[in-house]
Amino acid sequence: MTEGPVAFWATGEGTGELRPETVAAPSEGEVRVRTRWTAVSRGTEALVMRGEVPQSEHERMRAPFQSGTFGFPVKYGYLNVGVVEQGPSALVGSTVFTLYPHQSEFVVAADAVTVVPDSVPARRAVLAGAVETAVNVLWDARPALGDRVTVVGAGMIGCSIARLARSIPGVEVELVDVDDSKAPVAALLGVGFTSPETAAPDRDVVIEASGTQNGLRRALELAATDGTVIVASWFGSRQVTLDLGADFHSRRLSIVSSQVGEVAAGRRGRRTTRQRLELALQLLEDPAFDVLLNDSVPWTDLPTVMASLADEAVSSGGLCTTIDWSRS
Repeated sequence: MTEGPVAFWATGEGTGELRPETVAAPSEGEVRVRTRWTAVSRGTEALVMRGEVPQSEHERMRAPFQSGTFGFPVKYGYLNVGVVEQGPSALVGSTVFTLYPHQSEFVVAADAVTVVPDSVPARRAVLAGAVETAVNVLWDARPALGDRVTVVGAGMIGCSIARLARSIPGVEVELVDVDDSKAPVAALLGVGFTSPETAAPDRDVVIEASGTQNGLRRALELAATDGTVIVASWFGSRQVTLDLGADFHSRRLSIVSSQVGEVAAGRRGRRTTRQRLELALQLLEDPAFDVLLNDSVPWTDLPTVMASLADEAVSSGGLCTTIDWSRS
């Protein structure tokens, strides 16, 4: 195994490798971070590993510190927790979250890192990206007191949305998934669980986070008349067919996308992306989120882990895989 800084690069559909990296000493206003944990964002990183980022989105979907271009080779990722080893004295020794790919150490501007609260364990902090997305989705969805909320898709994003939504007084949350093994996860998150076939209809708020055509179709069926389905999934280059006949028009349904690259429209003038991320890290003081951390592997296993994402059955089945950079 190579010595010195190393990073994972996707090199082709379902293939990737660990490559040595050159990391310069930090300049004034920069920090050098040694990675403790990274996490796999299954939905987006699966699309990257399958080469399903459409040409039209090659620039818009760039991660903040991505190297290379879509399709391949590309160094991609954005869930990184590490410790500042060099930089401004106020930050040295701090555990920080950075939107950085899978890499053992790196240098970025000091304002590109966000300090993790002492009350949030470092491994749990990799969920900041998922919880930040959940915050944005709920800002778009705007659930109110006493609403009946359905989240379709019990992956990392869907579960994060469900956990946050349940904290609104009087809100009833139902998590819907085809995988019955997610039922205990829902219970630990304090929300209901059901299959698509038995999901309750006439819901006030419906959020689709399944990443599947069938999930989006079912979400439309579950929405109340005059209701809106918030689509949190990104389907990449895959085509999605919806039945916009039947009762779609008579029930006056709406479909709205929610995307984390920008703060939700209703908050954009009053919140920055940094404030949104800081809020997500505060919300991660909740230990219930640990249920989403379902396995941990050493960084040397990254090529195998990332290659498995090209298999859609594998990439859709789990929650959050964390990469441990302290062991090999």
